[in-house]
Amino acid sequence: MKVERRTVDLSQYPDLVVIYLGMRVNRLTGIKTLFGFGPKISQSVAARPDGLLLHENFIFSLFPPHIGMRQYWRNMDSLLQWSRSEPHRTWWKSFLRNSGGTGFWHETYLMKGGMEAIYDDIRDPIGFLRFAPITAARGAMFGAANRAAREYPDEPVISETELYG
Repeated sequence: MKVERRTVDLSQYPDLVVIYLGMRVNRLTGIKTLFGFGPKISQSVAARPDGLLLHENFIFSLFPPHIGMRQYWRNMDSLLQWSRSEPHRTWWKSFLRNSGGTGFWHETYLMKGGMEAIYDDIRDPIGFLRFAPITAARGAMFGAANRAAREYPDEPVISETELYG
């Protein structure tokens, strides 16, 4: 039997952004943090944020628990607008102050070119960390918009000064 091959026409999505996100348990207390985010994320997706085309959940591993999701956004502006609004803004600020025994990461791929990533409290290298030079997420590398080599007028969800003083 021949393989049925299909593809997609993405011409309607010239500014498409795909983001992979993951949360990995680092300490036993991280299990509570990980499962506490599930309902919050589900509610956020159910609210149908402007620009979110699709959200999918998956499991990277059971031990240690490492849960992920993939999102497709109409464009980077929509993704950044959502990330800078509530409830995401509160979640992100809280996480950056205390990861609750977990590690969080995301990798973002832009149809028009550019990629960016962040790895917070990720102990074992994954994704780009496994082959690209590692640098501190400070200065120009602090915010996602700058890391993606794009210029966006708004500040990151939390400023470097606000986080580190």
